[in-house]
This record gives sequence, C-alpha cells and structure tokens, in this order.
Amino acid sequence: MLLFFISLSCFLLLLITNPLPLKKTLPSWVHEMMVVCLLLVQELLSSLWHSLFSSQFLDCSSQMSTEWKCSPKVGEVVGVEIREANRILDLPDLALECILEKLSPAALANMACVCRSLRDRCRCDHLWERHMREKWSPVVGEAARREWERYSAPRKDSAAATDGDVEKSTAKDWMELLSCFWPLSWFSSKVDDTRSKSKSDLQLDSIISWYVALESGKFLFPAQVYNRENGHTGFLLSCYDAHLSYDRKTNTFYARYPPHGQKPVKMEDRIQWDRLRASPVNTPAHDLYVSDCLNDLCPGDHFEIQWRRNKEFPYGWWYGVVGHLESCDGNEHHCHCHENDTIILEFNHYTPGSRWRRASVSRKDHQEKGDETDGFYGGIRKLHSEEEISKWRRLWPTEVFE
Repeated sequence: MLLFFISLSCFLLLLITNPLPLKKTLPSWVHEMMVVCLLLVQELLSSLWHSLFSSQFLDCSSQMSTEWKCSPKVGEVVGVEIREANRILDLPDLALECILEKLSPAALANMACVCRSLRDRCRCDHLWERHMREKWSPVVGEAARREWERYSAPRKDSAAATDGDVEKSTAKDWMELLSCFWPLSWFSSKVDDTRSKSKSDLQLDSIISWYVALESGKFLFPAQVYNRENGHTGFLLSCYDAHLSYDRKTNTFYARYPPHGQKPVKMEDRIQWDRLRASPVNTPAHDLYVSDCLNDLCPGDHFEIQWRRNKEFPYGWWYGVVGHLESCDGNEHHCHCHENDTIILEFNHYTPGSRWRRASVSRKDHQEKGDETDGFYGGIRKLHSEEEISKWRRLWPTEVFE
C-alpha cells in the first residue's frame, strides 16, 4: 500500500511539472484537481509514516498476534464505519437543522463532504445567510448586492449555455470553496464522488456562491472607507466610496477609489475592518444627495455632508456638528437657531479661525454650495444612530488641524 501511494505521488508530480503537449489541451481546473490529489497523497503518506513509527505502534507490536486473531474482517470494519456515519442522518430533520445551524463556515463545508445528502443540506441558502450576515453585513450593503447580481448573471447565463460550461464553472467554484477553508486537514472527510457531482455543487446565484466569491477576493464590491489613503491628513473624518476586495490571509481589504478628475486611480491596501462600512445611501459618488433633514437640524445634532474639491471629483462624506449662529449665546433656553433659515455647520477638528472650521447652508433651498477655492458642499444626512456617531468619534484625530 505504501509503495502504491509513493508511485501515485510521483506520477502526479511528473504529470503536473512535465510540460507535455497533452497538458495544454486540458482545462485549468483539471490541473487544480491534480494539485489537490498530490497534496492529499502527501498527507496520507505522512499519516502512514507516523502510524508505522509511532511509539503506540511499537508498544502494541508484542500483542500483534493476539489482536490479529481477534480482529474483525475488513468488510465488517467498513460496515461499522458506515453505520456510525449514517447515525446523524437518522436524526429528525429539525434536530439535524439545529446542528447545522450551529456550525461555522469551515465546519459546514466539511460536513458537506460526508455524503451527497448532507452536501445538499449544507449548501442551503438559509444556513449561509447567517454567516453572510454575521461577517459581511457591516461592509456589504444594497449596492454590493446589486453589483453581485450584475456580476453573477452573465456567468450564470454562460454556464447554462452548454453542459461543458456548467461543469467547468461549478468545478472552479468547488475549488474556490475548498481554498476558503484550508489547510489540508479539511480534506480528512470522505468526499462523495467529486466528479459525478460537479454539475450541481454551487449554484451561481446562491448565498454560498456569493460567500465564496467574497472570501476568495475575486469579487470587488462597493463600500465606503473612513480616512482614506491610510489616514492622510486631507481626508481625516471623511468617508469615501471605493471598490473593495478581501485578502483572507491578512484579514484586510484592498481598495480602488474612483478617479479624481484627471488624476490616476488611487489604490490602498491593508485596510482594517474598522475603517469600512456599507454605504448608507443609494446615491452614486458623483451625484448630489437629496437632503431630507434640513428642517429638523438643531444645534448639537450630528451630521454627514457631501463635499468635493471641484465638479470633476466624486463626493466624500464629512462629519460635523450643527453649531449656533453668531448672534446666539448658546443658552438652550434662549436659543432660536433651529427657527432660522441659516444652518451653521461646524467641523471642530480644525482650529478656531480656520476657513474649514465653519460653513453655512440654507435650510429652505440648499442644493450644492461652494466654489473652486473652498470646494462644494452637497447633501446632508442627520445621524440618528449612536453607533454611527461613536464610529466617527473613534476616528477623531489626536491633534487639531489648521
């Protein structure tokens, strides 16, 4: 048996590394499966090696003849293993669903390799919706969902065109699923006839397929980044739209920002989760947000306002607090600022007297206000959530800027 695995390992290694003409005609997923097989053989060889030379094996060698007489037949052992594996399928459906709902993504994917029945259960959307919600809901919003629908629709139509395309696409998705829950110990479960199931593994419009696309980093989704460009001073207490991809190895993100006029596209990597959020509005980065809170704004209210350097730039969202008019002493019992047509916007991370410290907009007819010198102020969002406000507070700079 050991000689067989060694021979198989050598054969696969030569087949992968040797540039034969036949290799060029094979699809890419075949070579990926060869690599998986080679790694699986390597792990099996390692397991056999340790079992042959472990102390437990040496301690039991003296009792080998006795155990040989008492040992059951191979068929009986296999039968026992099958009966043990099938016990979980004997559970009532509700009990089995409760077990599956408690599993982590890696455990759920591992369970899917036990048999075809569990595979069908483990890829149900309602099981993966929880994992999507717990991990990805802070950064994946409606804009990302629409982007995924546009991204997956052509692949789904293309895959449905011919059976060959279906097999190639689903096999590729299966490999991506395996790679999301590395290392090799993930393969220790019994895989149920991988070749025959390739046409039905991952539906391209399923939740698990979306989860795999996000985890693999191959799907770029729209979201927003706080304090862009690693906290560059020109972007402190701001939040900008970007397209993000996930790096599972570092648990960070890569961002590609929209172009700023004639300037090249800006990139940023190693972005932590706490600097990201799903976009709270459906307004594109270059469009003016329609304010619906102007009549409700009072001194002390927290807000976000669109701002851009010039007409060619996309908007970013900037944090501030509604202030008092110069004619008001700030006494809450005598303040009538909320009745005035002018709203004072304060950005208190700038020093008093700075031209960026205060701005004003009209409560009745505010659209976009500004010029090429001070930039353009756009739509305003009132912040009602304490979570949103505390998020901005955590990003407050350590020193005041001019």
